[in-house]
Amino acid sequence: MSITYREVKADILRQITQGTLAPGSAMPNEVDLAASYGCARATVNRAMRELADDGIIERRRKAGTRVRQNPIRQVRLNIPIVGQEIEELGATYRYALVHGQAEPAPNWLRARMALQRDDRVLHLTCMHYADGAPYQHEDRWINLSALPEAEQHDFSEVGPNEWLVSTVPFTDAQISFHAVQADATIADYLDCTEGDALFQTERTTWLEGRTITFVQLTYRRGHRVTMQY
Repeated sequence: MSITYREVKADILRQITQGTLAPGSAMPNEVDLAASYGCARATVNRAMRELADDGIIERRRKAGTRVRQNPIRQVRLNIPIVGQEIEELGATYRYALVHGQAEPAPNWLRARMALQRDDRVLHLTCMHYADGAPYQHEDRWINLSALPEAEQHDFSEVGPNEWLVSTVPFTDAQISFHAVQADATIADYLDCTEGDALFQTERTTWLEGRTITFVQLTYRRGHRVTMQY
């Protein structure tokens, strides 16, 4: 039975943690590693890619691969489907489309999404509920130059995030986290007091350099985000 990339990765990691491969030391090339493990080079390549993604080793073209002096710990944050998130909490999920309209992109959004002057966007305002209580307010803008089909889609039953995840991939994303004060509109949606401190995320996604969507997600008081690395 041939060795798997997970076993190759685990063995290389063991050598690093035990000091056999010291911080800063050069790694054998993939051809030699494949020969030593008796596996295909592709198996070694996947193990090395994952070790690089984990911040354990550093791969440089022409310079080769070295064990990092100081491993980089990276946080991975999945983009959740809010309905699944709520149901995983053991609550009943409900979605409501509050507003949806195609319109010219306002100046601030054109700058934010790198849009052209004549670009149009679909502006959607949505609410998500857990056991009937407000959970998340969604204020989303979709670039219709990139996704013209969004203008004809009916978002009254399925939220835009779920539709986007199933319709178009993304290659890059930027996520910001904020502490904000509830204005009168948000306070009304989230059933809180104007001026209350709330948690908000802003997310922009791109596909091969073209902006797909920008969204502000504001959560009810007490919301918590946990990340692992």
